[in-house]
Amino acid sequence: MALKLKPGRLYWRHHAFDELKGRAWFGRRKREAFAMAPVVKLAGVDKELKKILEANMDQVPARRRAREAFKDIQLQIDHILFKTPSDGLQMKESYEVNSRGLEIFSKSWLPATSHPKAMVYYCHGIARKLASSGYGVFAMDYPGFGLSEGLHCYIPSFDGLVDDVIEQYSKIKENPEFSTLPSFLFGQSMGGAVALKVHRKQPNAWDGAVLVAPMCKIADDMVPPWLLRQILIGVANFLPKLKLVPQKDLAEAAFRELKKRELTAYNVIAYKDKPRLQTAVEMLRTTQEIERRLEDVSLPLLILHGEADIVTDPSVSKALYEKASSSDKKLNLYKDAYHSLLEGEPDEIIIQVFNDILSWLDEHSIKSTSQ
Repeated sequence: MALKLKPGRLYWRHHAFDELKGRAWFGRRKREAFAMAPVVKLAGVDKELKKILEANMDQVPARRRAREAFKDIQLQIDHILFKTPSDGLQMKESYEVNSRGLEIFSKSWLPATSHPKAMVYYCHGIARKLASSGYGVFAMDYPGFGLSEGLHCYIPSFDGLVDDVIEQYSKIKENPEFSTLPSFLFGQSMGGAVALKVHRKQPNAWDGAVLVAPMCKIADDMVPPWLLRQILIGVANFLPKLKLVPQKDLAEAAFRELKKRELTAYNVIAYKDKPRLQTAVEMLRTTQEIERRLEDVSLPLLILHGEADIVTDPSVSKALYEKASSSDKKLNLYKDAYHSLLEGEPDEIIIQVFNDILSWLDEHSIKSTSQ
């Protein structure tokens, strides 16, 4: 049966925070609280599977082997977003070589019998929920993250990463099935920085953006002293791939509910080593640039943030809301909520956040098609 597309697309940035969680080298505040998370024994893991999971995952073949060997166990995770039925959805995974010669992993979720109202780029969870609500969802892994080719968790250039995202999205937007639909960006944590830079490079290409706890400004007390910062930048010029930055596990800070915090162990292809120096430097430079140019943000905007978030301070989102030049912007703050609004909160908060996102998208999909 041919797809009949309803107005609207949502481009969901697969946020690399799943890979970088707990590895923010620039953090000093409450550092003492970020002890290494206890080792969680994963159910269903025998000796052979354990060997696969413990292999060096710097290169993508090892990450793909681990994901393939572990995906059946992951599908059984007891999390509200994973319980969304997949009946009535068309799901597809693909690998495609981009213009830089890197093989990029992507996945799509589409309603089987109706037009998607928006496209979402993610890997699991809310992607299925949005597709079940009538939205089409597309996801990609950044080069070097997840199942995409590249040295694990290495960002030689944040602008280059953004260009890779634009290239991937542009191909989808040119598809005749989707080319007339409104397009929305979605970014969570570091993905928020990616989404804002995509918007800056394509200021008139998007009909709106949803940003969840966006990492678009680093709080002053989270930035290292000037001298240390210069030393790290200098070393990165010679040894950019070096795993030098001290590792901190922020799962305790990001996930409020203990049971959901323990489930982070099932993200078996997440980066677990010390952060690479150039990656950390690029993230710092990017957020400093975004902070200086918050006024450049001009598209319709929904920002969502937990008031108790100590990974990306809520003042980040408040500053963006106040300074963005958008005439259509909304800020939702959630009392007592931590960083991972869609993964680590009690079920009732996750449902509330999802419904807030869905309501905004429904309203703006209709608005975009009527203009």
